[in-house]
Amino acid sequence: MEDSLSLQALPTWFAVLPDTDAAATVAAPALAHADQALRHPSGRPWLVGRWTPSGIVVGECGGTRIAVLGEHSVTAEAARRAAAAVDGTSLSTLDRISATWAGSFHLVASRDRRVRVQGGVVGIKRVFFTDAALPAAGGVSLASDRADVLAELVGAPLDERRLALELLTLGVPHPLSGSPMWKGVRAQPGGHYLTLDPDGRARETRWWSPPEPHLSLAEGAVRFREALTASVATRTHGRELVTADLGGLDSTAVCCAAARGDAKVAAYTAAIHDELGDDVYWARRTTRALGTVEHHVVPAGELAMTFDGIDVLDDLLDTPSILTVDRNRRMHIVALAAARGSSLHLTGLGGDELLAGAPARLHTMTGTHPLTALRDLRGYTAKYQWSRWRVLRQLLDRRSYRAWLGRVARDLDAPPAPADEPLLDWSAPPRMPGWATPEAVEAVRELLRAHLPDAEPRGRGHGEHREMAAMDGISQWTRHIGQMAAPLGITVAAPYYDDRVIEAALAVRPQERITPWRYKPLIVEAMRGIVPEASRTRGTKANATFEEEAGLRRHRARLLALCEESRLARLGLVDARALREWCRRALSAESESYLLHPTVACEVWLRSREMTPSPRRRPPDGTGKVIRCAR
Repeated sequence: MEDSLSLQALPTWFAVLPDTDAAATVAAPALAHADQALRHPSGRPWLVGRWTPSGIVVGECGGTRIAVLGEHSVTAEAARRAAAAVDGTSLSTLDRISATWAGSFHLVASRDRRVRVQGGVVGIKRVFFTDAALPAAGGVSLASDRADVLAELVGAPLDERRLALELLTLGVPHPLSGSPMWKGVRAQPGGHYLTLDPDGRARETRWWSPPEPHLSLAEGAVRFREALTASVATRTHGRELVTADLGGLDSTAVCCAAARGDAKVAAYTAAIHDELGDDVYWARRTTRALGTVEHHVVPAGELAMTFDGIDVLDDLLDTPSILTVDRNRRMHIVALAAARGSSLHLTGLGGDELLAGAPARLHTMTGTHPLTALRDLRGYTAKYQWSRWRVLRQLLDRRSYRAWLGRVARDLDAPPAPADEPLLDWSAPPRMPGWATPEAVEAVRELLRAHLPDAEPRGRGHGEHREMAAMDGISQWTRHIGQMAAPLGITVAAPYYDDRVIEAALAVRPQERITPWRYKPLIVEAMRGIVPEASRTRGTKANATFEEEAGLRRHRARLLALCEESRLARLGLVDARALREWCRRALSAESESYLLHPTVACEVWLRSREMTPSPRRRPPDGTGKVIRCAR
């Protein structure tokens, strides 16, 4: 095992070991850095790491052990009942049982030397696992909630080709998005669980698929309201204080749902310099109507601009994150919440992808609801000023997702798609930036083409794929915020990414959930009686373009500092001179500045892995109470 940067410094992590003596090779270093450990019924190490005891419950019955970690509604007695319900040697019974649990969590189970490890349906609760063939793995696979923990436990080397993929503008396409940066470490797809067999080998099983969209807006609003309020209540129950973002409509709904509970709610609204930014206006209307929420407005001048501090950041993230460019801005409110005494901060992240939906659903709707599709198509074309010719071309394009990904691989070094390109294709085509070396471009092309034979869309059709892929990507960023917040002792919770909430939204007919004629109709209808009427039907959304452009001017020296002794240049992935010239230019936030974000993320990530780890905050002692069957 190489240096233990993450294992030494991280305040929270866990690793799951197979139930075999062959796992002793990797169990020893894991146990050496862990504060807590649970054992298989056989007595071998099972679940090791660092976690807060209040976030885990463990149940045992009939040789089955179940652990649930995260923000959840599962009691220790419910975990025991779940263990009791497991039949024979199979753990598949847990599909049905866990499908009723609210919140966001990892589920880990052990029975008859088989281990099940399950995360969520999108990227906020990830599961990573190692290749049993890695030299230091001892011939077994192990799993974790963090890729870097596994890489350190088995000494996995950096995968420079995979890092090159992160340079893509507009994000890494499915199925490679969110995959680890190390050779021999893999990510389990959302909606799948991992099984570690008695011989220590790993296999994946799908347990979740998007529901059929069969509910009317009225029916769906009732179900969505129940799911969202249950997810929020799961977090607020038993707490004296919670904090929350209070900005757009999505965070407003979460904040108002939290205000219905017994916990004191302190809400934070970030002002922006743009005079058209109206979050503060609407937040004040909301809090005046509620009358119970403690409200803090953070002046625009107190918030960091984009690119602030990028040359000195030391967050230990397990993948590069484009949130790096806005790290100090986003984390300011989280730090204020922690200073207020909160251990849980609610955010509305996830609402845009889930509630606004994808116009690409029109591909399917043209066949099932042609008149509605034609009306909406006219609305989107006018709203976004799309070219009618490009709209028609995309709508008539019936090529597969595999064909689309093949075109992406072919056109990596082509000019970017126009800013007004319609949103009806499988996704906006990513490109390699102009400062990527020919070797980096070719490495990415080879990597994408290697995945073409097995490339399938994330959902059924263009629209469902775009929605699920967007949720995968943005939930990954939300997971990064959680990793940034963990050293402060605060959990950042995003209820819109809970499995039950996603299911409730996707069960609504797309022709009623997604429309250019109303702003997020599902949340508007679902929040009747929860969000005050003074702000429930808000149809605006703030934009921080000014913060991006001003930040580029103010922090240009920090950008240029990243070009000096660039780690990406050392690896042969970027041309430092070309990057430096781009950073010196006056760039538009809408069409040029964003191209820097992935590169900055990769450069900062590489540098953070070299830094001396900061002292971690140790979670309280204890492992959580184990509830066993009565004898």
